[in-house]
Amino acid sequence: MSTRRDEFTVLVLGGDGIGPEVVGAGVEVLLAVAKREGLRVEIEEDLLHGAAWERYGTFCRDETVARAREVDAVLVGAVGDPRFDDYLADDVSPVEEGTEAGAVARDPADKDGLMRLRRDLDVFAGLRPARAFEALVERTPFRPEVVRGADLMVLRELCGGAYFGLPRGIERLPGGGRRAYDATVYTEAEIERIARVGFELARRRRRRLLSVDKANVMESGMLWREVVSDIGAREYPDVALTHFYADNAAYQLARAPRDFDVVLADNLLGDLLSDQAGAIAGSLGMLPSASLAGLPPSGEPAKPGLYEPVHGSAPDIAGQGIANPLGTILSVAMMFEYGFALPALARRIEDAVERTLATGPRTPDLGGEAGSAALTHAVIDACRESGPG
Repeated sequence: MSTRRDEFTVLVLGGDGIGPEVVGAGVEVLLAVAKREGLRVEIEEDLLHGAAWERYGTFCRDETVARAREVDAVLVGAVGDPRFDDYLADDVSPVEEGTEAGAVARDPADKDGLMRLRRDLDVFAGLRPARAFEALVERTPFRPEVVRGADLMVLRELCGGAYFGLPRGIERLPGGGRRAYDATVYTEAEIERIARVGFELARRRRRRLLSVDKANVMESGMLWREVVSDIGAREYPDVALTHFYADNAAYQLARAPRDFDVVLADNLLGDLLSDQAGAIAGSLGMLPSASLAGLPPSGEPAKPGLYEPVHGSAPDIAGQGIANPLGTILSVAMMFEYGFALPALARRIEDAVERTLATGPRTPDLGGEAGSAALTHAVIDACRESGPG
C-alpha cells in the first residue's frame, strides 16, 4: 500500500513562442497548491526545441533526456519555431540519372525535441481529455443541447506509427520530380500495450472504449483492430468496445460528442481527433495532456511523464501576455493525478478552473480581454478558496 509523498522534482521545459509564458503560469499554480498542502516541489529548468537549438545547436540535449528520466514529472510548453522550417524540410538526397532512386531522411526525433523526449522516455500513452465547460458552451460551434455534458478522453499512441515508422523520406526520381513516403508501422506488442491503457482508462470512467482505425484500407489498421478486439474479449469483457473507421469517428464526434467516453487511436489519427476535440472545450487553449509510459495502478505515481498543453507555440501572440494558460494549468492537474498520485489536488485545480471560467477574467480566445497573468491569479485564488485536499 502506497503512502503519500510530500517531495517532488519537476523539470520545466518552456519551449518556443508562448510556451514559456503558459508554463510559467502552470508553475505558479503548481507551487501555490503545493505550498497550501505542505508539499515541497523543486523546479528545475532547461531548454527544448528552438530555444535549445539557439543555445546548444540541437533540439534536445542528451543531458535533458537523462534528467527527464530522473525527475518525478516534466512540464513542457509548446514547441515549434518557423525560423527552423527550412532546416526541418531539408531531407532530400539527390540521385544520379540512371541509377536507383534513393533518399536520406533524418530520424524524426532529430527534427523535434518533443518527439525525441517522447521516444526516449517511451511515453507511448498520450492522454488528452476534453470536456464541455458549462461557462464556455456558448463559445463552441455546437448547439448547447448537443455539447453540454460532453466529457471524453482521446488516448493517442505516441511512440510509433507514421510519425516514427521507417522507411521514410523524400527522394529525387531519375528523370526529375520527387517522391515522398512514410511508413505506418506497428508491432503487435505496441498495439497491445496502448490498448490495455485504453481499457484501463475506460474502467475508471464509464466503461466504453471506441477504437479508431482505417482497417478498410490499411494493413496496420487491420492488425490494430484485430489486436484491440482480442485484448478486449480476453481481458476486459466488462468494457463495451466499439470500432469506427477514422472518417466516421470524426463525423460522429462532430455530430454527437456526448456519445464518446475513451477514444483509442494511433499516432496520426489520435493527433487529428484530439485537436478536433478542442471544439468541445471552447478553445484549443483549454486542452491539457499527459504522456505516460503506461497507466499506473490507482494510488501509485507514474513513471516520469510529460505534461503539456495540446496547443501550438502561437508565435504571432508570443510576448503579448494574452495566451490562454488554462491548458497548461489543467496539465498540472494531470501531473498531480498521475505523476504525484494526488488526485484530490487534481480535482481542486479542475474545480478552480471551472469556477474561474464562470465568474472570473478570460483571455481573448475565450471571448474576454484579460491577460494571462490575471487569469492565472484568478485560478490560484479559486484554489485557495476550496477545501483541503
